Amino acid sequence: MPLLIERADPSQVEALCAIERKAVQLFRGHPAWAGYSGMPIPPALLLQAVGRGLVWVALDASAIPVGFIWLDAQAGGGAIEIAEFDVLPQHGRRGIGAALLEHACAWARAAGYRRVDLGTLADVPWNAPFYARHGFAIVDKSDPAFARARRRDRENGFPESLRVFMSRPLHAPRPEQWTAWPAPAKLNLFLRITGRRPDGYHELQTVFRLLDGGDEVRLRLRADGEIRCLRGVPGVAAQDDLVVRAATLLQRHAGTQAGADIEVDKRIPLGGGLGGGSSDAATVLVALNRLWGLDLDDDVLAGLGRQLGADVPVFVRGRSAWAEGVGDQLTPIRLPRRCYVVLDPREHVPTAALFQAPELTRNALRATISSFASGETTENAFAPVVRARHPRVAAALDWLGAFGQARLSGSGGCVFLELRSLDRAHAVAARCPETFKAHVVGGVEVSPLLEALARHRGR
Repeated sequence: MPLLIERADPSQVEALCAIERKAVQLFRGHPAWAGYSGMPIPPALLLQAVGRGLVWVALDASAIPVGFIWLDAQAGGGAIEIAEFDVLPQHGRRGIGAALLEHACAWARAAGYRRVDLGTLADVPWNAPFYARHGFAIVDKSDPAFARARRRDRENGFPESLRVFMSRPLHAPRPEQWTAWPAPAKLNLFLRITGRRPDGYHELQTVFRLLDGGDEVRLRLRADGEIRCLRGVPGVAAQDDLVVRAATLLQRHAGTQAGADIEVDKRIPLGGGLGGGSSDAATVLVALNRLWGLDLDDDVLAGLGRQLGADVPVFVRGRSAWAEGVGDQLTPIRLPRRCYVVLDPREHVPTAALFQAPELTRNALRATISSFASGETTENAFAPVVRARHPRVAAALDWLGAFGQARLSGSGGCVFLELRSLDRAHAVAARCPETFKAHVVGGVEVSPLLEALARHRGR
């Protein structure tokens, strides 16, 4: 049957949960039935994994989901786990499971993981024997790497005697093969403009909060020195694309003859104030520094990034930060664990026009880290201008404001609400009108890009 495998979309979560419930029926009469039937997928967790790009779905010729695989990146130690893997029973024995599994393992390899782990049943043909045919081997379940999975089994009443754990080693990609690197989004938890410099740039203060979701940049080395963007931002010429400019700038600075092919899987809304272009550029600088063997330090990479955009250095350094100057004077800041409902009004907001707006407040008093930490400083200088000029963004702020303090990120147009509870965040997002698009994301202390770099260095 014709088959397409692609990253899952939030709109498919209900269908994926239904697939899992149907697949579980295959275990009726097996001793594991009680455990499996009592462990339905938590939709909120699946939705979070979808948002992070860790779920792939198999679609039939009618674009109907017939199977999916979900990876869990919390294992650590260079490993990634298969959290869930199901195919509709009526579509079994057609190679769908094999295609999904190999697709997920290929991505994990490109992303720098050294092995894929899973827990399964030894006596079921489509479990351990199936995985063994795809390079997995049974390992010692007492290994600390599986402690979290075994604890989860106990919490859900799954008999430990029925479970075996398996691992598949992943070799490092060869130079001519693709590697995959995250380009996380950011939020501005506040933004204040305190002055204007003689060169026309604005002095500002802000807090950059890095998030656990964003774009993905894929890179493949070239020996001919050419820089090519095979998939970038629609409507942007290759020579104007920030990822091409970043690669070219790094190449010239280092004097290297190496080149690269670049693909960008865009998931961060364009013109949303979430730093998508800047993050993509930073990922190119950091990843190609590694892949080209340049060994430039963060200060050099951040300096190159500053030439591309004021937001690029924070993504290069990979830590949430208090920022001043034009946004490039960074002080790392520890922030509490929080999740965010991010609303995309589907309205592009041009940053340059906002900076030129005569009604923009440019002489605000300087804030302090303590005033931010106390909750006193939360405003965004662009919010009044955006509200007046962009009615869809104003409507998004009003709708989200019914649930708490809705704020504009950067120069917009995305708006966000900070919450302590993931369940509450998903409950708010579920009520989002069709006019907007809602995402639930988490704030992180360490950028996913730095985690990916550590994996690739650990090879």
